[in-house]
Amino acid sequence: MNINYPIKFEPILKHKIWGGEKLKALFNKKSTRNDIGESWEISDVNNNVSIVNNGVLKGTSLKTLLETYKGDLVGEKIYKVFGNDFPLLIKFIDAKEALSIQVHPNDELAKTRHSSFGKTEMWYVMQAEEEGNLIVGFNKNSSKEEYVNNLEEKKLLDILNVEKVKKGDVYFIPTGRIHAIGAGVLLAEIQQTSDITYRVYDWDRVDDEGNERELHTELALDTIDYAAQEKYDTAYEKELNKATKLVDCNYFTTNLIVVDGEVVMDNSTKDSFVIYMCVEGEVTIEYDKSNKEKLVKGETVLMPASFKNYRLKSSEKSKLLEVYIKNI
Repeated sequence: MNINYPIKFEPILKHKIWGGEKLKALFNKKSTRNDIGESWEISDVNNNVSIVNNGVLKGTSLKTLLETYKGDLVGEKIYKVFGNDFPLLIKFIDAKEALSIQVHPNDELAKTRHSSFGKTEMWYVMQAEEEGNLIVGFNKNSSKEEYVNNLEEKKLLDILNVEKVKKGDVYFIPTGRIHAIGAGVLLAEIQQTSDITYRVYDWDRVDDEGNERELHTELALDTIDYAAQEKYDTAYEKELNKATKLVDCNYFTTNLIVVDGEVVMDNSTKDSFVIYMCVEGEVTIEYDKSNKEKLVKGETVLMPASFKNYRLKSSEKSKLLEVYIKNI
C-alpha cells in the first residue's frame, strides 16, 4: 500500500537564546513567543518526531509512517540502510543574534561517543540583514595549539573566516568545519539526523538566570579540521524550470528549482523520497490528474519514494530546494 499524496508535517518550534520573530512573521509559524530560533520541518530526532498535519494520515508520526510504508516511503535502498530511522533533519533557522561558534563530529566519532549519526549539513540563505554574516572555517591553515591559544585569549575570531552573505548564498558544512550563523541571517538547513553539537564559544552570553550555556571544548579538539579552504561558498548558475545542483554528498543531494509556469517531474529513476522546501514564492504540486497541494514560502513537503510523476506549477518565479538521497 502506497501513500498517494504529498505529506506535510507540523513544525516543531525551538525557543533559542538567539532566536527572533521572523519564522512567525514571514513564515506564519504559530507561537506566542518572540524567541523562535528554529522550525524543525521534518525530524526523526528522539523526542522530536514529526507529526503529519494534512490528509488522511493527519496525526500520524513520521516513525509510524516508516514502520508502515518502509521502502515505499523512503526508497528501498535507504530503508535497508536506515530501517525505521529517517536519515535527514530539515529546518528553517532565524538568527536574531549570532549562534554559538560550534563544530559537529563525523559518523565515527558520533557513533563512538554518542551512539548517533554525525552531522554534515548545508545552508541556503533566504534573507540577510545588511551586516548579516556567517563564520565558516579558518581564514588560514591553523593547528590545535594555535586554536587553543586563541580560544583561551578570547581571540578566536582572529583566525576564523567571516563572510558577509546575501539571499541565495549556499554553504556546505562538512563535519569538522567550525562554523556559526551570524545575527540577522534567515536560512534553510538540511542535515543528517543528529542533534550532536560541540559548542566552543558562546559570546560569553548568560540566560535569564545568569547561567552560561555548556561548552564542549575538549570534545571539539579532535573534531575540528584546522585546514583552511580557498573558497567556502558554493557557486551555481540558476536555470529556469530546471534542477540546479547545489550540494551532492554521501548524505543528501540538494538542487534549486526556479519554477515559472510548469515543471513536469519524473522521479522514476530515483529510489528515494524527495523533500521540497519553498524558499521563495508559491508552488502548486499537481498529481493524480486533479489533486493539488500548495506550498508557500516557509513550508516543506515530503514526496514518498513511490510517488513518481507530478507537476510543479507557479505563476511567478518561485524557488524550491529539492532534497533527496542518491549516493547510498
